Amino acid sequence: MKYLSEFRDENLAKSMLDEIRRVTTRKWAIMEVCGGQTHSIIRNGIDQLLPSEIELIHGPGCPVCVTPLEMIDKALLIASRSEVIFCSFGDMLRVPGSSKDLFRVKSEGGDVRIVYSPLDALKLASENPTKEVVFFGIGFETTAPANAMTVFQAKRQGVKNFSMLVSHVLVPPAIEAILNSPHNRVQAFLAAGHVCSVMGYWQYEPLVEKYKVPIVVTGFEPLDVLEGIRRTILQLEAGRGEVENAYERAVNYEGNIPAQNLLKQVFEVTDQKWRGIGLIPASGWKLGESYREFDAAIKFEVADIQTQESALCHSGEVLQGMLKPNECPAFGKECTPRKPLGATMVSSEGACAAYYQNGRFINLEVVRK
Repeated sequence: MKYLSEFRDENLAKSMLDEIRRVTTRKWAIMEVCGGQTHSIIRNGIDQLLPSEIELIHGPGCPVCVTPLEMIDKALLIASRSEVIFCSFGDMLRVPGSSKDLFRVKSEGGDVRIVYSPLDALKLASENPTKEVVFFGIGFETTAPANAMTVFQAKRQGVKNFSMLVSHVLVPPAIEAILNSPHNRVQAFLAAGHVCSVMGYWQYEPLVEKYKVPIVVTGFEPLDVLEGIRRTILQLEAGRGEVENAYERAVNYEGNIPAQNLLKQVFEVTDQKWRGIGLIPASGWKLGESYREFDAAIKFEVADIQTQESALCHSGEVLQGMLKPNECPAFGKECTPRKPLGATMVSSEGACAAYYQNGRFINLEVVRK
C-alpha cells in the first residue's frame, strides 16, 4: 500500500538497525514526544530491537492523557445540563473524571454526542436553536486549527448557542519543562511530525540553542521512527544538538502559515495545567478576548473547579518519563482498559494502553536478562 508498505520494509529496517548498533558507543535516553510514536514503537517491538544502550522514554504527547482532571469534571457538569447537547470526539467519552465519565452522563440521560469534526457541532447548533451546543476542544497544535476555524465560523455566522470547552496544549513549553526538571534523564527528543506539519520546526531552534539537545522531527511508521532514532544517535555520538527534519514528506521549516495566522487570531497563549504533571507556564491556548463569548467554561460558570488525582494513579510519572507503565503498582491490576484510573490507560495514544494491549507486563530490562 502506497505510503505504508514502503515505510515498513523489513530489509531497510534491518539496515537502519545495523547502523544504529554500529554507531552506538554508550548509554542514551531519548524521549519520543507523541503517543502515536509510542504505540508504533511498542506495537512493532522497536525498543526490543535497539541496542541495550538506547532507552526510549515515552513522552506526554497524548492529548487525551494530558487534559487535566478538572477539565473532565467541567465537561461532565456541562454535559449533565438539560439544555445542553455536548459534543466530543469518541476518545474522550471513557476518560474518567473524579466520579464518572461522559458515557455515564449519557446513560443518565445527558445528550452527549460523538462528532467527527468540530464543524459538525456548529451545524448541530444551527439545527437546534433552542439548545446550547458545546464542543469539547482539546489537543495539541494538530487539532487546534480546526477548532479555531469552527469558533471563527460561529462568530462570522452569528451562531449564539454554540460554545467550546477549550483545553489546548503546546509542545515546546512541555519539552522545556522536562529539560528543566531536576529529575530529567532525557538527552534528545523525537518531535511529533504532525505537530510540526502545522507549526513547522523553527520553534525548536531556541530550545536546541539553550539546552544543546538534539530534536529530530519524526513520523509514525516503523521506518520513520528508526530514521528519527538513527539521526538522533548520530548527533548524540558526535556531541551535536541540532534540529533535524526526518519527516520531510509532511513537514517543512515554516509549517502551515494560514493555520498559524488563524490560531493567533482566535487563541491567546495561557498558563496551562497538564494532567499528572501540573502547571506549565505559557503552555496552552485559550480563546482570545474577541472570541471569549464562545468560551463554555465562562458561559456555564465552571471555570473555577479544582480536583485531586487518584493517589493510586502514577500517570504523571509515566507522562514525564520517570516511570514505565508496567512499573506502576496499579498497572494491569486496579487499572486496566476496562477500569482505567488515568487517561493514559484509556486513550488510543496512551502509553499505559500501548503496554497493556501489547502484553508488556514485564520490564524490557528483565526480558533482556
